[in-house]
Amino acid sequence: MRITKVYTRTGDAGQTRLAGGQQVWKDTVRVEAYGTVDELNATVGFVRALNAAALHGSVQAQQLEADLRWVQNKLFDVGGILATAPGQTFPNMPTVKEQDVVELERMIDRCQQDLAPLQDFILPGGGKVSAALHQARTICRRAERIGVRLAKEEAVDPVVIKFLNRLSDALYVLARWAAKTQGEPEFLWERNVEGPR
Repeated sequence: MRITKVYTRTGDAGQTRLAGGQQVWKDTVRVEAYGTVDELNATVGFVRALNAAALHGSVQAQQLEADLRWVQNKLFDVGGILATAPGQTFPNMPTVKEQDVVELERMIDRCQQDLAPLQDFILPGGGKVSAALHQARTICRRAERIGVRLAKEEAVDPVVIKFLNRLSDALYVLARWAAKTQGEPEFLWERNVEGPR
């Protein structure tokens, strides 16, 4: 693929083209789905930028970088699939397979080995890397919800929805793992906490 021009003016009237050339309104569920996946991808890229400060000398930060780079590439695949109308195919069309879901499960299992079981819910926050991973997780959940809504209207490969579901789990575990391996704090939910005085 070669992109020679960033602006085309074709979207000025509120429409865009899917990968197969079909013109659709920019507020359709399909566009919302792949747009949210794009937002998620940008947020994962932000996490990578935050993690870059710890890359030198940290095997765990290097592992996180490798994991998130793979995730970003798969999210481009997910976005490409969602940007294609049902029944359309084109050469070198990206794919998401059951094996990609298994890869996320391996990632989760690997990180879980270093983590103590949770006794309560975690408040998103703590260090920069783990907080940004929690933000990515919530965007991933929204992408999944929009994908489910789209699947009620049009054909969507169920593996795409499954991938997003498992990815949100992986981002949660990665947030906890990053907090532990980078010495960042984790704050647990305090039930019925009183207000500050």
